[in-house]
Amino acid sequence: MKEAWSVYAKKADFYEIGRKFNINPVVARVIRNRDIIGDDEIRKYLHPGVDDTHEPALMKDMDKGCGIMKQKIQDGKKIRIVSDYDVDGIMSNYVLYMGLIDVGADVSYEIPDRMTDGYGINKRIIEAAKEDGVDTIITCDNGIAAFEAVELAKQYGMTVIVTDHHEVPFELDEKGEKKYSYVKADAIIDIKRPDCEYPFKEICGAIVAYKFIRRLNELMGKPWEDEDKYIEMLGLATVCDIMSLKDENRYYVKRALKIIEKTDNIGLKALLSVNGLTGKKLSAYSFGFVLGPCFNATGRLESAKVGLSLLLSDDEEYAMAEAEKIKEINIERKTMTEEGTKRALEIVENDLKDDIILVVYVPNLHESLAGIVAGRIKEKYYRPTLVFTDGEGGILKGSGRSIDGYNMFEELSAVKHLFLKVGGHKMAAGFSIDAGKLSEIRKALNDNQKLTEKDLTYKVRIDVPMPFSYITEDLVNELDLLEPYGKDNPKALFGQSNLSIVKINFMGKDNQFGKIIFQDRTGFRIEAVDFKINSFIESIKKWFGEQECDKMLNGQPNNIKINVAYHPELNYYNGKTKIQIRPDRYQKTE
Repeated sequence: MKEAWSVYAKKADFYEIGRKFNINPVVARVIRNRDIIGDDEIRKYLHPGVDDTHEPALMKDMDKGCGIMKQKIQDGKKIRIVSDYDVDGIMSNYVLYMGLIDVGADVSYEIPDRMTDGYGINKRIIEAAKEDGVDTIITCDNGIAAFEAVELAKQYGMTVIVTDHHEVPFELDEKGEKKYSYVKADAIIDIKRPDCEYPFKEICGAIVAYKFIRRLNELMGKPWEDEDKYIEMLGLATVCDIMSLKDENRYYVKRALKIIEKTDNIGLKALLSVNGLTGKKLSAYSFGFVLGPCFNATGRLESAKVGLSLLLSDDEEYAMAEAEKIKEINIERKTMTEEGTKRALEIVENDLKDDIILVVYVPNLHESLAGIVAGRIKEKYYRPTLVFTDGEGGILKGSGRSIDGYNMFEELSAVKHLFLKVGGHKMAAGFSIDAGKLSEIRKALNDNQKLTEKDLTYKVRIDVPMPFSYITEDLVNELDLLEPYGKDNPKALFGQSNLSIVKINFMGKDNQFGKIIFQDRTGFRIEAVDFKINSFIESIKKWFGEQECDKMLNGQPNNIKINVAYHPELNYYNGKTKIQIRPDRYQKTE
């Protein structure tokens, strides 16, 4: 992966911003680097509130869909929810199910099986709904591209309401303009509709579902008495679906991180407990890399209904047993992912090193892991990556992950004739193909791509070049105001150049972690904790040679000089607080 390091050079009166909002000028500078400009925007960024969210009725077809649902509830019709099987889908389903129960609906739910059904509502689900006497189907986190399933439902006389947040399918006409195609549902609520005036287009499916329930309550004359209702689910879904942490999303996630510590949801309590998070301060990392993967693992290796059942549980003993089971499923998923990633990397190194768009076929990879493996490859090479594995009947299924500058959904849509199914958005996609089309797709995507050297270079953006000696406990604590971190709000990154390495101490059962003692030109020393120490050592060997690396490892004087991009943090141990850093990137000092 090629890297380009640079320092943000955005201008503002950081001391005046610091004075107005009682923050360190360094924190003010980071906020400006996130393009948060003006007193009102800074206030919403630091202290977002419910008044900063948008009205549900602004969504196209929202009132139409809620009006239909209101009548169906009053008529006692059977309603069925159909969601996706990922975290966003599970949370969307939960919000709709509980919300519809609260207003007296006769409601049930369905979640497709990832392996046998694939993504989204399908004909089998429609047939099962017909057998069960279902009158109305409402989708969440899917449905915008379910043409065959919706058409079958309408043939059976069912009412269909789509709630989704994915891109509307389109084809390019002879002038290169997009011609959008809509399913024949009775109401289509999707903020990505070009004719939808909702002001923020980056909300997840769970928030669309939540807005539907809010508006339905209004139309049914039922007051919304608890502003924190479902907030934990919205926060989890937003982080795990990698939504932009701007605008109202920032409020939902920030509030969720506070509320989840005292959640009254028995299933969430159990999952927090088995993961050792009870009573601890949580971050977006806790959502995206601890809790979220547990729910995702159920949809990958068993059924997402296991995750939804946990959330719906009112039995503490059952919830604890299910939470333990889900944790074990996730551990199994991690092991399978590591093995699959290793095989995929070998294929890239042996056969695809010259490709810009990586199209990787990994035989016998569990198809539910294709997206995770694609993400790992993308991170290593910083190239758009599609990972395929075996389906049934000569079909390959897969998932893709993209980089800035490559709109994966649009690029795949441009060669849609080569796919059996394709859906997604700018940064990710899911698809299936005839196995014989693999090489043709690889060639087409690489022939069509227009990525430049600049596009394929990973940008390391330093917020503030800051000597270690400037770090204080107060500054580290103030940086917490910038949470939650994630898409469009990366963790504050600082830089220090021309550093020597005094010593390395290895940690962990397999010496896979390390504590590094850095020293700057003034003689100031600080301890760094690196959880990928072996990768760091390989870089040192590459840059400075085996001999200098051996000196470093033996704590001897050496000629190693590096730059470090880092995050400052506090280490609490035995009642004492110590400042340390967490390295993010290293660079040889020129």
